[in-house]
Amino acid sequence: MSHRLSMNSKDQQPADVPPQISELHCFTETNGVITTTMFDVPGYRVVRVLGTVYGLTVRSRNWAAGLGMVLKSIAGGELRWFTNMLYSARNDAISRIVSEAQERGGNAIIAMRFDASELAGFAQVCAYGTAAIIEKIDDTVEAPPQLVPESKRE
Repeated sequence: MSHRLSMNSKDQQPADVPPQISELHCFTETNGVITTTMFDVPGYRVVRVLGTVYGLTVRSRNWAAGLGMVLKSIAGGELRWFTNMLYSARNDAISRIVSEAQERGGNAIIAMRFDASELAGFAQVCAYGTAAIIEKIDDTVEAPPQLVPESKRE
């Protein structure tokens, strides 16, 4: 069974996420640290800014997979091994910034972003954001998914 991820604006058809990577997309265990790409967290206020945090990873592909992907690229289509590698790299990068934020005493990372590039034939992924201590100020706002116990998630 394939999961759906996002809408393609060109043809308005949902993009397929292959089953073998569906559990990887957009999820990394954050140990209760709220991560957001927004500049604030609705219902919360920033008590203290702890500074910029970074999480880096550099990945290499094995030569056999690389050769297989070259052959696949001739026929066209998604290079799923590379897609899986990049999802995994992003999740590792998130795990690293979460650890750094926790080491500083933070419970949130706001304005989180990714940067990816090639470095001498290797894939480099960097996650970065602002570590902060936040507190809830509006009890009507639902808790972010990172704070909801797994048993209560849909």
